[in-house]
Amino acid sequence: MADASISIDDAIAVANFRAAIRAFLRTTERKARRVGLTPQRYQLLLTIKGAPDRSESLTVTDVADRLQVAQSTATELVSRAEDAGLVERSGSPKDGRVAVVRLTEAGDARLADCFLDLRDEREALARAFASLDGR
Repeated sequence: MADASISIDDAIAVANFRAAIRAFLRTTERKARRVGLTPQRYQLLLTIKGAPDRSESLTVTDVADRLQVAQSTATELVSRAEDAGLVERSGSPKDGRVAVVRLTEAGDARLADCFLDLRDEREALARAFASLDGR
């Protein structure tokens, strides 16, 4: 093994960033539950709303890819969110064999409640990330 060492400043910066990530995730889970969402449903709604093509819709395959879960897990997550009235499926305008998932008004409102409540936490996480470059 090569003789490598890590500077104390680098170790502190990365440890602080990882602690900030854990705090952000823990707070996100708590605030999601406060608005009636499981942490998984919050992540699902955010993933759909934040579709890279700005369509605010994804296929279940896209959901699985973005959440890094199995297709069956994504299907179950979407089905449960659909049963809860948070998302809806419709045919894709590009391919009728494919269903796209969108937020319902209720899903969009719950996502917004939680997302807006997390502004300070996102800013703290951004500061922690920026400190990695400020060493």
